[in-house]
Amino acid sequence: MSVEEIAELLNIEDLSESTYIEIKKATGGDGRGQLPESFFSTYSAFANTQGGIVLLGFQEVTPGEFVLIGIAEPGRVIDQLWSNLNNREKVSINILKDDDVSVGTHEGKQYIRIVVPPARREQKPVYVGKNPLTGTYRRNFSGDYVCDESTVKRMIAEQVEESRDAKLLPHFTENDLDSNSLRAYRNRFRSTKPTHPWNNYDDHEFLRSIGGLTRDRASGEEGLTLAGLLMFGKLRPILDAVPHYLVDYQERRPEDDDGTRWIDRITTDGTWSGNLYDFFQIVIQKLYRDLKVPFKLAGPSRIDDTPVHEALREALTNTLVHADYSGTVPILVIKRPDMFSFRNPGTMRVPVEDAIRGGVSDCRNRNLQTMFDLIGYGERAGSGLPKIFQNWREQLWRLPELREKFNPEQTFLVMRMMSLLPEAVMKSLESRFGPEFNELSEEQKLALATVAIEGSVTHARIKEMSDIHPHDLSKELKDLVTRRFLQSAGATRAMVYTFPRPGVPGSDDTVQTRLDAMAQQMGVSSEHLGKDSEHLGDRSVHLNTDSERLKRLRDIAEPVEGKRKVPAPIMEAVIINLCKEDFLNLRDIADILDRTPDTLRIHYLNRMVNAGLLERRYPDKPNHPDQGYRTRK
Repeated sequence: MSVEEIAELLNIEDLSESTYIEIKKATGGDGRGQLPESFFSTYSAFANTQGGIVLLGFQEVTPGEFVLIGIAEPGRVIDQLWSNLNNREKVSINILKDDDVSVGTHEGKQYIRIVVPPARREQKPVYVGKNPLTGTYRRNFSGDYVCDESTVKRMIAEQVEESRDAKLLPHFTENDLDSNSLRAYRNRFRSTKPTHPWNNYDDHEFLRSIGGLTRDRASGEEGLTLAGLLMFGKLRPILDAVPHYLVDYQERRPEDDDGTRWIDRITTDGTWSGNLYDFFQIVIQKLYRDLKVPFKLAGPSRIDDTPVHEALREALTNTLVHADYSGTVPILVIKRPDMFSFRNPGTMRVPVEDAIRGGVSDCRNRNLQTMFDLIGYGERAGSGLPKIFQNWREQLWRLPELREKFNPEQTFLVMRMMSLLPEAVMKSLESRFGPEFNELSEEQKLALATVAIEGSVTHARIKEMSDIHPHDLSKELKDLVTRRFLQSAGATRAMVYTFPRPGVPGSDDTVQTRLDAMAQQMGVSSEHLGKDSEHLGDRSVHLNTDSERLKRLRDIAEPVEGKRKVPAPIMEAVIINLCKEDFLNLRDIADILDRTPDTLRIHYLNRMVNAGLLERRYPDKPNHPDQGYRTRK
């Protein structure tokens, strides 16, 4: 039984495409049913990331294939579940409701479905046992992992601090501020609000009024807030308070989009103040430069502030006011002729879907937000992201991508200046697939165009750009897989769709061939197409098809190649033998074993690395585009 069949059985739309799932036996030693001890690490992991579904009573026989073995006494398991969830010795908090747990029956066998919602900020960290530093889990593609101490401390800080930038910084004074930056801000404030009474205040009182200075009422100590230092500070004092602080703007050509070269760059290199106000003022003008968007007229006056300008200003402001400055990831803004990208440390404080929908606001740095708002930058009350999406939609461009990563914690906003169905991309797809491409539905063409542009596509991504019903969209994507337009991977995680790899029936070219063909028609280098997708991260030089080494490796893979179902111990043994000689790239291993790269990475390679059976070529960069695997000596 596949995950899709399980979703249909449970009458859950798009289970495999839209959320994480975890499947466990839960039969117990006597076969009557017992809640697995591992449930609680999964519960913690789901609660601390984006939620998920746990199914009890199923057993995975091969990757992506399951059998329903059933639970003889599901009530017994459910009693154990509630008893443990309400036991503070076992888990820190119960975030489940009665209707999150249900029992189903299929062919006379019973199973349990448990929906774990994402915990609210005020509830995190959700942890197992008594100690959050050792019992806090999060979810990634290789399963549940224990969070490190710094991650847990950031969760605790997020829980207790409504605004992360309002705290007083002991021993930091106005001498740590850049006077030119503060003067420039006050001039902007004065021009924006010429009659405001704060214009008459001296700098000290003005800073207090906007949240840059504060006083501890208990001790009487007065000093800068983190917001005041970040907004107007000199670089050295900022680094003293926030050691990992780094802001970075890079302007790149498409052919140089490997991150090693740029046309223009602004970063904290000591040549300017380094604070957020000056970074914003410098970068926003660079983002505006060369925008090919029409201006409007209001009477005789020209209005240069178009919806595109407004969206970029909002995106840059959001990046700075929502960043977690205690994190280790730098703020990074990238400009390319066809795209803008914004990255900040820290994940979203509200679910991504709610942030896009709007109306919900939980800013991490509310003093910074106020400072930008006072001079006309940024939106309040959760309307910023909806405005970005709406303004991009008005241009008939592809909707922005908003996504999170949890290890390390960071948020990405990618804004492409490209139509949903670019003519050059459509011609390339028609050339690749022939007349059959023109027979596809609009949603199917949209899915294929998204893979061509972004490197991969998910059910959720298409839903952002289409009004099709989720159940109908699932059928459309499944049809593309059945007809070999796409291949899917990630059976027990979020389903990802890509173009078929070499050797799959219906595929007569490689991803790089496709990119080269598209690039030729678009008049650009192929190297930038799909670069921003994490799922085109397996760029590798394939083994020579005539090489003696490849023949030896295929002989080693003979017990696995061409066989759909292989016991896990046999697969692991073959992988160990394949990788004994030297590092092998993921796509090479996938080609030799006749498996999809994501299936191998998710179900075998990551687990084998964690178990000490394999080592990575780039151990500190698991997603390195040329990652390789070798048997540990």
